Amino acid sequence: MEDYKELEVFKECRKLVKIIYELTSSFPKEEIYGITNQIRRSTVSVISNFAEGMGRQHLTDTIHFMHIARGSLFELETQCILANDLNFLRKEHFEEITKSIKACLRLLNGFINYLKTKKN
Repeated sequence: MEDYKELEVFKECRKLVKIIYELTSSFPKEEIYGITNQIRRSTVSVISNFAEGMGRQHLTDTIHFMHIARGSLFELETQCILANDLNFLRKEHFEEITKSIKACLRLLNGFINYLKTKKN
């Protein structure tokens, strides 16, 4: 398969990591080991599991790690909803994150479906 770092889904997930790190830098300092850390870990988990999956030799394993990455996107989305509820995010920042998460989900779902067709 082509270099995974050139795939659109990987590039979009990298953008999401950057957005998350930039926006969480303004969260309250007392949350550095709380929701800030959790949100950052979730977003890093997305791209890390994607990369790990691409390094697997068996397609079944690759698909498994893509599903883990997908789960991390849902985890991230939930944590961002909570951060928004706690007024740690301005409305426009929450909308920006939500839009980016949805783009990553769309691309990742498409990639998973593509991989499933290769499996058959």
